Amino acid sequence: MRMVEAEEHESIRLGPIPSHVSCIMDGNGRWAQMRELDRSKGHAAAEDSVDAAVDACLELGVQWLSVYAFSTENWARPAPEVQFLMSLQEWLLREEKRNRFRDLGVRMRFVGDLDDPRVPPACRDWLRECEAMTAQNTELEFAIAFNYGGRAELLRAMTLAAASETDISQLSEDDFRKYLYCPEMPDIDLLVRTSSEQRLSNYFPWHTAYSEFVYTDTLWPDFLGGHFYSAVAEYQTRKRRKGGKAVTES
Repeated sequence: MRMVEAEEHESIRLGPIPSHVSCIMDGNGRWAQMRELDRSKGHAAAEDSVDAAVDACLELGVQWLSVYAFSTENWARPAPEVQFLMSLQEWLLREEKRNRFRDLGVRMRFVGDLDDPRVPPACRDWLRECEAMTAQNTELEFAIAFNYGGRAELLRAMTLAAASETDISQLSEDDFRKYLYCPEMPDIDLLVRTSSEQRLSNYFPWHTAYSEFVYTDTLWPDFLGGHFYSAVAEYQTRKRRKGGKAVTES
């Protein structure tokens, strides 16, 4: 990914803008270890990068932003780290942060199994409060994948569909989508993964069927506004065919 200069930002804003950008926020632990800090400090440092991504989306006119905050596989991490990650009110959505998002017109959504008994009630209540206090906002849809696993989502959707549909063999893609965690969330146009890893990691397999992937060596806590613009600039160079001829972006 080529880093663009600040003077290029205006031309990027005038180009084709992805409707839905998603970020796999990778590298928090490594960022902390490089500084001889506890891994939780790396997660805490991720907050500024989330802020920068939200601000860039608002500037560019991106309609949906989604991020991977906690996966179903993350329960296998050391207990102290899991305990910290379960306290979003301390590292990603502190009181002043969620108030800022509310005031900016950002609607927060949480995508995943929040009813899992391993999720502490205080965490669940905080997330529900965030959703409720921003439910009327329309400037940006901000979906946070929390206790999320792509295979679990698809299995859940299939189970719900089988229980609800009279003839599951006639199910269309649009019919199936309504059984996903967030049926209204559109497909991901641009998926960004930081810290040089190049895999999907069980993240939104349904929504990434025709995503453009951008990988960067930058660790997530160092991924700021200029990096976000650079990822969108890379997206603008792609010819999106979706199995057919190139798609013309508007």
